[in-house]
Amino acid sequence: MRWAGLGLLALAGSARAQSGPWVPDLGNGSYRNPVLFADYSDPDAIRVGGDFYLTSSSFHCTPGLPILHSKDLVNWTIIGHALPQQVPLEHFAAVRHGEGVWAPSLRYHAGKYWIYYPDPDFGIYVVTAADPAGPWSAPALVLAGRGLIDPCPLWDDDGKVYLVHAWAKSRSGVNNRLTVNRLSADGMRAADAGRVVVDADRMPGWTTLEGPKFYKRGGYYYLFAPAGGVTGGYQAVFRSKDIYGPYENRIVLAQGGTRVNGPHQGAWVETASGQDWFLHFQDRGPFGRDVFLEPMAWGSDGWPVIGEDPGHTGRGQPVLTHRKPDVGRAYPVAVPQTGDEFGAAELGLQWQWQANPRPAWLSLAERPGFLRLFGVPAPAATAQGMPEIYNSPNLLLQKFPAPAFTVTARLEFAPGAAGSCAGLVVFGFDYQWIGLQSTGSGLRLAWSRSGRAPAARGSTGDAAVKAARATAAGAAEGAAPAAVYLRVAVDTRGICRFSASADGERFAPLGPEFQSTVDRWIGAKVGLFSAGRSGHADFDWFRITR
Repeated sequence: MRWAGLGLLALAGSARAQSGPWVPDLGNGSYRNPVLFADYSDPDAIRVGGDFYLTSSSFHCTPGLPILHSKDLVNWTIIGHALPQQVPLEHFAAVRHGEGVWAPSLRYHAGKYWIYYPDPDFGIYVVTAADPAGPWSAPALVLAGRGLIDPCPLWDDDGKVYLVHAWAKSRSGVNNRLTVNRLSADGMRAADAGRVVVDADRMPGWTTLEGPKFYKRGGYYYLFAPAGGVTGGYQAVFRSKDIYGPYENRIVLAQGGTRVNGPHQGAWVETASGQDWFLHFQDRGPFGRDVFLEPMAWGSDGWPVIGEDPGHTGRGQPVLTHRKPDVGRAYPVAVPQTGDEFGAAELGLQWQWQANPRPAWLSLAERPGFLRLFGVPAPAATAQGMPEIYNSPNLLLQKFPAPAFTVTARLEFAPGAAGSCAGLVVFGFDYQWIGLQSTGSGLRLAWSRSGRAPAARGSTGDAAVKAARATAAGAAEGAAPAAVYLRVAVDTRGICRFSASADGERFAPLGPEFQSTVDRWIGAKVGLFSAGRSGHADFDWFRITR
C-alpha cells in the first residue's frame, strides 16, 4: 500500500496563508493566547534544531495526525498529515464519530520522526518519517487492545525503550491510571505486559488521570499528565528516580484566577537558547480545544512551574499575553491555512473528510479553478425529506479558526435527480446548511437543520423551511439561480447566521439563527457538501474573513 503521493487523497496544499481571522503574534515582540485558535486538542510538540513541530488528536477526521511547523512557537502553519487514511481501512470507510486518533505523541530519535498514536478500539500504533512533512510509514500496531490511549515513548540512557499510556474506561472498564510497557529495541512492538506506575484511584480527590508525556531530566523520570477532566482539570507532574516508581506528584498548572478552563495536556519544549515552554489546550465548546503557549521554569527543587505564579505557590496559571520565546531572531507572521481558492492542483491541508476519502468524490482538474464535488447519496433523510448528512463520509470540512469569523462560498450547481442538493454547512452533533436543491421544476434555495445535542433535538417544521426558502435572496421557491453566493457569520457565542445572494453584494437571511455544537470529542466545523444520486457542485472559492 502506498502512503505518500496519494494526490487528492493526501490533501496536500500550499502554506500560502500569511494572515487570517486570528493572529497571535502582536507584532511588538509579544504574543497573545491562544497561539492556535482552532481545534488542535491534546497537542504534543518537539524542537529539532531551529524548528518546532506539533501534532494533535484528529479522531475520525481524515487525513489525520496534522503536522504543524513553527520557528518560534507562536506562528504556525500546517505542513502535512502523518495519516492520509485511517486503519483498518474498511472500518474507517464509514463515518466513526469520536473513534480513530486520540491523543498522540511526537518525538525525534535516531534521525527519524516518530508518532505513537492510540485508537481506543484497536490499540497503539506508530508511524515514522525522515521528514515531518512526509511521507510517513504505514501504521504499525505496537500494542493491541481496547481502551489503550494517550501513549508516549521514552528512549532511556541505557538504550532501553519504554512506553507509557493511559486507559479509556468506555472500552477497558478502567481508567485513572498510567501503565509503562517495555518496547522492543526498535520501538515497534511491546516487549512485556506492562506495569501500572500511577493509580489515581488510590489518590483521594484525583479523577480522570490521562494524557501522560514521558521525559527524563536530572536523573528523574517525569510524567506530565492532566487530571480532573477537560473543562475543570489541571496539569500534574509525577517524578521518580525509578521508571517504575514510586512517583511523587505536584499540580503545576491550573485555572487560578483566569478564565482559561481546564488548562492541561500538552508538551514541554525547550528552545535552543535554554528557555522552557509548555503547550496545552483549553476547551472552548463549539470552537473546540485551542492551544495556549505558557512560559515554564524549573525550580531549584526540581519541579516545573507553568504559566505565571503570582502567589509563588509553585502552581501556575495561564498567561493571556507574554514576550515571545527567544529563538535568536524575529520571524514573519504565519497562521494555519484557512479557506481555499481552488486554484492549485490539490486541496489545501486545512480540509478533512469524515471518513477515508475516495477519488470519485471530487475533482480539481475537470474545471480548473473550481472544486467539483460529485453527488454522493446521503445515508438517510430527515422528517422533511432533506438529506440527513450526519453520517455522510464526503463532507469536506475545516476547523473553526477564530472567536468570530465569516465564511463565504460561490456555488454553481448542476443537479442530478430531484432532491439532490449542495451547499455550505456548519457541522457538529447539530448541523445546519444552506444551498441549492433540485426539484421537479428546477432549482430552489434551501436550508435544513438536524440535531442530536441534548438541548437541540428535533427538526424545524416544513412551514418554517418553506418560509425561509421563499424569502432568501429575494428568490421564490423553485426559482433560484444556478449560481449563488452562500455565507455564514459566526459570532463569539458560536451562533451562526446564514445568508445567500445572487450577485455577491446583497445578502438576505436564509434559515434561522443556529447555535453551533461540538461533535464527538471535536469542535464544530464549517465546509462544503454535495448530496444526491448524480450531478455535481462546482465551488469557485471558499473564503474565511474576520
